[in-house]
Amino acid sequence: MHPNLTFVLGGAASGKSLFAEQLVVSTGKKRIYLATSQVFDDEMRHKIRQHIAQRGDGWATIETPFDLSPELAKLAPDQICLIDCATMWLSNHLLAENDLVKAQSGLLAALRNCKAQIVIVSNEVGQGIVPENALSRRFREAQGRLNIALAAQADRVVQVTAGLPLVLKGNPL
Repeated sequence: MHPNLTFVLGGAASGKSLFAEQLVVSTGKKRIYLATSQVFDDEMRHKIRQHIAQRGDGWATIETPFDLSPELAKLAPDQICLIDCATMWLSNHLLAENDLVKAQSGLLAALRNCKAQIVIVSNEVGQGIVPENALSRRFREAQGRLNIALAAQADRVVQVTAGLPLVLKGNPL
């Protein structure tokens, strides 16, 4: 377990990112935002602008869609890092046809070795229907495995549903 790792998961538009941002701000530490999304269309561009506006000032934002390790290695104990999100990070690797086992192992090692407090956001994708195509099924399975690994390594796991946090593991908020 990483003593400073909080894993926040929930469905799409569940309020998980807002909750994670508020959690980070509440620490009073220097805030680092590792953005994992890539901009491929206007819809994503709009969503990113909304997230930036929602966060407000006081964040150092670093775009890192693939390898989080170098950025995590630079962080100090007086900082807190929000990774938003593991789902986009995984999607990037899946669509690039990277080795998902290797990428996940690298991420977990980087999280373990990071000196800063970390909050990582991810989507819960296992409560829906079975996807109709092979790529979607592969993604759902890989996301489930990644979420399990992140939850195992975290000292606190919070599920957000309808904007309401429920602590699944670790100290209450």
